[in-house]
Amino acid sequence: MQWGPYRTDTHIDTTGAVDRWVHSTCNLCSIGCGTEIAVKDNQIVGIRGKTEHDINLGRLDPKAKDQWIPNNHATRLLSPLIRNQQGELEEASWDEAMDLIVQKAKETVEEKGGDGFSIYSTGQGFLEDYYSIAKVGRAGLKTHLLDANTRLCTATTEWCLLQSFGADGVPAAFEDLDVAETVMFFGHNPAETGTVFFDRVMERKEKTGKPTIIVVDPRETLTAQHADLHLQLQPGTNVPLMNGLLREILHHGQVDQPFIDEHTIHYEEMKDSLEGWSLDRASDVTRIPVAQLQEAARQLGHTESLVSTTLQGAFQSSDATAACVAINNMHLARGLIGKPGSGPLHMAGQPSSSGNRTVGGVGTYPGNRNPENPDHLQDIANLWNVEQEALPVGPEKGIIKQIEMMEKGKIGFFWNIHTNPLVSLPDRERARKAMEDVFVVVQDPFLTATTDVADVILPPAMWGEKEGTMENADRTINVLRKAVEPPNGVWTDFEILVDFSRRMGFTDQDGEPLIQYATPEEAFEEWKRVSEGRPSDMTGMTYDRLEEANGIHWPAPKTRPEGTTRLYANGDFRTKVNDAQSFGKVMDTGRPYTQEEYQSFNPNGKAIFHATHYFGPPEQTKEAYPLWLNTGRLVWHWHTRTKTGLSPDLEEKAPEAFVQLHEDDARKLEVTDAEEVRVVSPRGAITVPVNISGEVKPGEVFIPFHYGNWDGEASVNELTIDAVDPLSHQPMLKHASCRIEKI
Repeated sequence: MQWGPYRTDTHIDTTGAVDRWVHSTCNLCSIGCGTEIAVKDNQIVGIRGKTEHDINLGRLDPKAKDQWIPNNHATRLLSPLIRNQQGELEEASWDEAMDLIVQKAKETVEEKGGDGFSIYSTGQGFLEDYYSIAKVGRAGLKTHLLDANTRLCTATTEWCLLQSFGADGVPAAFEDLDVAETVMFFGHNPAETGTVFFDRVMERKEKTGKPTIIVVDPRETLTAQHADLHLQLQPGTNVPLMNGLLREILHHGQVDQPFIDEHTIHYEEMKDSLEGWSLDRASDVTRIPVAQLQEAARQLGHTESLVSTTLQGAFQSSDATAACVAINNMHLARGLIGKPGSGPLHMAGQPSSSGNRTVGGVGTYPGNRNPENPDHLQDIANLWNVEQEALPVGPEKGIIKQIEMMEKGKIGFFWNIHTNPLVSLPDRERARKAMEDVFVVVQDPFLTATTDVADVILPPAMWGEKEGTMENADRTINVLRKAVEPPNGVWTDFEILVDFSRRMGFTDQDGEPLIQYATPEEAFEEWKRVSEGRPSDMTGMTYDRLEEANGIHWPAPKTRPEGTTRLYANGDFRTKVNDAQSFGKVMDTGRPYTQEEYQSFNPNGKAIFHATHYFGPPEQTKEAYPLWLNTGRLVWHWHTRTKTGLSPDLEEKAPEAFVQLHEDDARKLEVTDAEEVRVVSPRGAITVPVNISGEVKPGEVFIPFHYGNWDGEASVNELTIDAVDPLSHQPMLKHASCRIEKI
């Protein structure tokens, strides 16, 4: 079923005709909408949705229509900056900036080893940049400290997929939304975080009455207001909810036993672990009425097709990986995976955060390779022509662990690329103090809260000024063509990385340059060779084919260049010992399994059920801090507003942070709408206006996370905790205790 109708959303600011329209993709959220960039007099002057692109049919998110405005903004940085001995930033040449970076990099590696050097990147970059980070980082610097702001956003996606299916890559695709009988949005508010995605579901529902929509969210979000059933649970109780629902489904025998027997392992162990989770107990913990739980269990148990989506409400919560694995368990038990209209669709937040994982810029090695598997390391060593023994291994260390390493003096160089951690990280005061003791490079077109601690700032080219590919949330690879040249003297991220490798003198075993490609397309061709035979095989793709097809799902091997819509249609999973991307972790503690332990499970191509235990948030409300604090996004802004904050229209609609408060709590506190209050947690305090709203329940508050600087603009991450999920190491940004003080 083709969704529709077509619609061409356009935002152009010019008089007279546009000179040309250039093929591209939106560079904000993870939906991957096709766009065309308007160019006049060699300047970007607008954007329109591409009607031929199946993902959006010409539609654009409200933020997307303004994403070109920052390219021409007066505050954009156009030359490198170096902090002088007086602590002031001074303009410098690229040679001066890169020579200083190389000098400090060599000193750091010599003094502290490869893991004294950290690269922290973005989910808004190109695959070719991420692949270069993987190669320069692992084979050049020999560091295992490659992370990105995807750690804060969707690291749990990766780990729940590794645990259940043996490899990264979401099983379902957006096309499945067009035929699914039931859609469950679990901690996912697409009406604000992915408006085109939400349009796709709602337009079908308006025409056909399908799908039945279940929303799991502690807030009555715009998405929840359109649900057939809203499960408004207590914060931090995702696992009890799923355990109760799954036990009820199994209790009534609503399972696909032949599928379970043929394609899975550890079903009985998982089933036994659910025995204590009656709907009565699940109701007591989640505070969802039993009748609503029964209704949800009936729908999930009888539906013939189901797409389950997750996002930060699941990922940034306690027991995050366990909750998402429980969703996988439900799909496996019902045999609703690998079929049209069925499968878990664990979302990405950013336009190419999943691409960063795919090509090894974070986490595991390129092409879904397992760093704990010597055969996989040897494979990469052969492809890169380097010594296997020189490639770094060991458990990945996310950004929160890296902050701790900075505090202990183990990290001496922190390279931050296109992200703003001193607004987005939890307990950000702690993070700032840690970064002040290391050499910091920030690669960003604008000054941010993080550039306040930078020793060097590199201003890179922006969207529309460079060429490359991105991977959206459902494994679709899109190519973005260069519309205009970057401003005079501004380098692309790709050029910066290649130049850094050359100046560092990185070579392969034959003494040849480690980086031998010179253009993004050449880098993509090398990456294709690295991907061959792996889950994310892209050997059948080319830039021209990607543009012509308006995106292709991986895997797309040479034998199937049209790509693969959904994974695991044959019931064959990537869990064989020498195929798996990871040997997995102990669900309760996060301890990595050894190869021998994993082999003893004998998954042999079968999906793996896991018991999912409930531990709850590490911080609880108490007398001094009686309210639950939740954070999240608004439809008008993206991340820390580095770019959307430069759009007058978007900034006018949402100019400042606020605290959303139920009217019962407002009455008790004797505060009124728009009145400024202090929100206090065990870590800090901020002052923001009140927004009295029925979206939150009594005892709970919500503050958007987009805001914050060091000049008085309030940041909710003054208040949040830096506890992390034991498997994905994703911070539990959704759970903090607080109180509100009347000023």
